[in-house]
Amino acid sequence: QVQLRESGGGLVQPGGSLRLSCAASGSIFSINGMAWYRQAPGQQRELVAGFTRDGSTNYADSVKGRFTISRDNDKKTMYLQMNSLKPEDTAVYYCNYRVVVRGTWNTMSAWGQGTLVTVSS
Repeated sequence: QVQLRESGGGLVQPGGSLRLSCAASGSIFSINGMAWYRQAPGQQRELVAGFTRDGSTNYADSVKGRFTISRDNDKKTMYLQMNSLKPEDTAVYYCNYRVVVRGTWNTMSAWGQGTLVTVSS
């Protein structure tokens, strides 16, 4: 099985910063996709930032210029640096990896349990 462990969420004032981490473990043969999503109460889950297969990045317009996605391939860990946080950034943040499990030829989507980010004064 594949497990994703998220950390770094918490309470922060508007204008503050947080860094989220997502570490993968388990029987992973390869990782061919990584992304961060978020979901506010009563809202649909939305893509925040992600890597494409060629290593390029994409961001939601609402976070562009404020958030930065990065990764450490050796540690199988993905990060999201969030600066200039706004109350509307309040949501549960989820990491998503597209992985090939050892012993299989198929790609699967793995999700973390989510970490809550609250931006409030």
